[in-house]
Amino acid sequence: MIAFRHFALRRGSRLLLSDIDLTIQSGWRLGVIGRNGCGKSSLFAVLQGRLESDAGELDMPAKLRLASVAQETPALPDAALDYVLGGDEEVAAALREEAEAQDRGDAEAMARAHHRIEELHGYDARARAGRLLHGLGFAPETHERAVKEFSGGWRVRLNLARALMAPSDLLLLDEPTNHLDLDAVLWLEEWLRRYQGTLLVISHDREFLDAVTSHTLHLHEGRARLYTGNYSAFERLRAEQLRQQQIAHEREQAERAHLQSFVDRFKAKASKAKQAQSRMKRLEKLAGTEAVRAERPFRFQFAVPERLPDSMLQLEEVAAGYLALLPLPSGERAGVRGGARGDVGSEHASMVIEASLDPSPQPSPQGGEVANVVLADGHHLQKTVLSDVRFRLEAGERIGLLGPNGAGKSTLVKTLVGERKAHKDLKIGYFAQHTVESLREGASPFDHLQDKAPGVAAQVLRDFLGGWNFAGDRAFESVDGFSGGERARLALALIAWDKPNLLLLDEPTNHLDLDMREALADALADFDGALVLVSHDRHLLGLVCDNFWRVADGAVEPFDGDLDDYARWLRSRGAAVKKANEPAAPTESAADRRRASAAQREQDKAAKARVRKIEARVAAIDTDLAALEAKLADPATYNGPTAELMKLGQRQADLRREKEALEAEWLELYEQLEAASA
Repeated sequence: MIAFRHFALRRGSRLLLSDIDLTIQSGWRLGVIGRNGCGKSSLFAVLQGRLESDAGELDMPAKLRLASVAQETPALPDAALDYVLGGDEEVAAALREEAEAQDRGDAEAMARAHHRIEELHGYDARARAGRLLHGLGFAPETHERAVKEFSGGWRVRLNLARALMAPSDLLLLDEPTNHLDLDAVLWLEEWLRRYQGTLLVISHDREFLDAVTSHTLHLHEGRARLYTGNYSAFERLRAEQLRQQQIAHEREQAERAHLQSFVDRFKAKASKAKQAQSRMKRLEKLAGTEAVRAERPFRFQFAVPERLPDSMLQLEEVAAGYLALLPLPSGERAGVRGGARGDVGSEHASMVIEASLDPSPQPSPQGGEVANVVLADGHHLQKTVLSDVRFRLEAGERIGLLGPNGAGKSTLVKTLVGERKAHKDLKIGYFAQHTVESLREGASPFDHLQDKAPGVAAQVLRDFLGGWNFAGDRAFESVDGFSGGERARLALALIAWDKPNLLLLDEPTNHLDLDMREALADALADFDGALVLVSHDRHLLGLVCDNFWRVADGAVEPFDGDLDDYARWLRSRGAAVKKANEPAAPTESAADRRRASAAQREQDKAAKARVRKIEARVAAIDTDLAALEAKLADPATYNGPTAELMKLGQRQADLRREKEALEAEWLELYEQLEAASA
């Protein structure tokens, strides 16, 4: 149990949190939400001991094991697997001691280390670390690569895996889905649902919050309010509160009409496509939340395109890829030989080299075009990711790209940016994952916009920036002090200024808070042009995309289904790969069958004994829980020391977790015995 008593926190002269009284019970999965700058990350820093409160106190159990994701990863020579395994410090230390003792030939030290590893269940630690890496998208061949060879986004994933590896009673995750693709997000959801400790997670992904959290903590205007339920439940409760207070009634009615226009717009399509049916369900989830939506600080829009050609662009038998180091053919000289524009990517970490290529095409073995570059250091660069790509984009189409990590979604988007078979009136607005970092340091939003429109009156530029929430002096502040969300909002504003008729958006929601994501969803839903979207935000994909294309196994093809169908495809694909990798069972002899039968009888005997022990222990736990619950129900208990109350709450949570684990084991043993007797 964690308790805040009259807690207050400042950042500089600004009061972030004031007079917070809050108790977080053991085992809760708490989503921490609020606008950017409201104090979410600062609250985590306090729990980690990196910040002190300005008033009040924080009560935490003395021996609480806390795990969180490191903000930075040093350029280490350690293998990725070893780095992740190091998250369990005790196991990693014991394994090192065993290895060192073995090198010295110290049998006594080896025995001590072996005993310690067994106590910690450490001999499966490397396998656990490998499963975490696999779940977060690391291919098996990368597990032994040095940490320093990974790019920044992949190092963030390594830090997340290391935090999940650490034994913990309290797990703090700040935007864990940033830098993850949809596959990894779905895997992380499953992992967190099985996590036995207390979870506090900051996220702007509402689908992720809905899937993972049991409670919601809303930070707003210096206050903290606790809600039971996930994010959707919070929205409904918050909307009811605002309605009861008669806040922004007129804006609520306007938002209701706006949301109804979405429903009316897509209702006609609902009978024609499964994706449209899925969108209708998502819109229905938003019904009743108009007051919360009306409370949001701003909305923005993409201007109506000046021209909207019917056929925008097309790819025909194109091979797209990225640059990777390959041996230089003998006699080859350095220089650029040609290649398809736009298929130079950076989604494969340190092996990738960005380059500007000559637009003259060169046929690839797959029948399309692919970059083929010779560098001065004596290396030949070429790597095909997607083959025989046929992709056509018509006016008004809204396509979401789905696919496993590294399959080529970003590569496809870059290829579309540089595609030459495009209409002369095509005007692309391109947002890539690196766009936010490309903003000029020291420059203001006004400076950036003036660079794009040097002859436009200053007031026109200021009015435009105000529509993107850079009003007043904010338009002239340096981007150096902007948060990631503010930088992303500015990058989108600069794209919108050009009035594009095609938006190519690659993970535009990274760093955006929930309010900004909803505003982006509204703006994209109203956009008259065409859209190609890569995102791990299922809420955004489901609301704004009419069709999905799957990028997987080197191919690009239409996907006949919605996001739930895609999640099922991912699971079946993973199961098929696992089955394909399983070795074939050897032929069993009669002697083998007799031995197996005897072993099965011994196993059943042990299982029955274990079942009896579990039943006895569960009965004892029920007795202890009844006594604890009676004590916690007694008002006199709360007049005593806080530390004693916390011990009671911790003991109750420990017993419940033990009972849950025992019941799961009992059920597994029961099914095993039933199957054996069948």
